[in-house]
Amino acid sequence: MPVTDTLIANNARYVESFHEDHHPVRPRLKLAVITCMDSRIDAFAALGLEIGDAHILRNAGGVVTESELRSLALSQRKMGTEEVLLIHHTDCGAHGLDDDALASEIEADVGYRPTWPRTSFTDLDEDVRVSIARVRHCPFLTHRDHVRGFVFDVDTGALREVV
Repeated sequence: MPVTDTLIANNARYVESFHEDHHPVRPRLKLAVITCMDSRIDAFAALGLEIGDAHILRNAGGVVTESELRSLALSQRKMGTEEVLLIHHTDCGAHGLDDDALASEIEADVGYRPTWPRTSFTDLDEDVRVSIARVRHCPFLTHRDHVRGFVFDVDTGALREVV
């Protein structure tokens, strides 16, 4: 059975026990979190969040790209978020990834190179600092003062702030 079919069955059981009250679209904590798509990171559990507390944005590497800045602009301007928390992590697949080699592999397969930005990195803490700077310097965001970045240790669950 495909995994998706199993997940749809899981959802049917979830619906039977679903008794959540309707949550407002605006996050209760006025918080947006950008983190990696890594399956080992449970942002809600790691931060003690509940459904409705925060916007959680995820991508490969947890890096801040134009897409994340667009989402943050919407989050801040239309849904009231005021703080941004960035979480990168140890043992990340984007750490040391050769973006050019990946682009060449894709080009060889489909006939042209992808146009998305290069987002791999070699220095984890520096990449967090770059992401913080991208948020702090984005003119489209209304709240750029409360931005903090962390590294999540996938082996211990601990957060370490990057300054």
